[in-house]
Amino acid sequence: MTRDDTHHDGADAANASNDDPRTDGGDRPAMEAARYPDGSLTYPAHPIGPGGEEPTETVDLSEYTATVVTWTTATATPPGVRQPNHLAIVEFDVDGEPVRAIGQVTTDDVETGDEVEPVYCEELRDPDAGIREPDSQEWDGYRFDPV
Repeated sequence: MTRDDTHHDGADAANASNDDPRTDGGDRPAMEAARYPDGSLTYPAHPIGPGGEEPTETVDLSEYTATVVTWTTATATPPGVRQPNHLAIVEFDVDGEPVRAIGQVTTDDVETGDEVEPVYCEELRDPDAGIREPDSQEWDGYRFDPV
């Protein structure tokens, strides 16, 4: 399924604690999956695929919609991660090849089977709340928003 051009720009309760750091996609990095010679896909991309071969190309999953396989809500989260933290395992269909991802969901109003789209978030967690030096890692990524 390819992503439609509809964007969900309104803030919701799940993003209120992060001041809705989603962007409109202008400067977002790709949500890169790797495709291997046998046609399989992995996310995140790995240097060696399931068949032991190097990837032949990358696919930007942010251009697709996905289906919620399962979801949960974590109420005891690591420092700097929103509480409660809604998470889902989703499955993308890229030209008939499935690839799964796990990530935050923008709302608790989600059910198994729902269609979601990836939305870019500049800070998935507060870099100043953890034990790591803030400049030592990336803090951005994607959440899934119901379509």
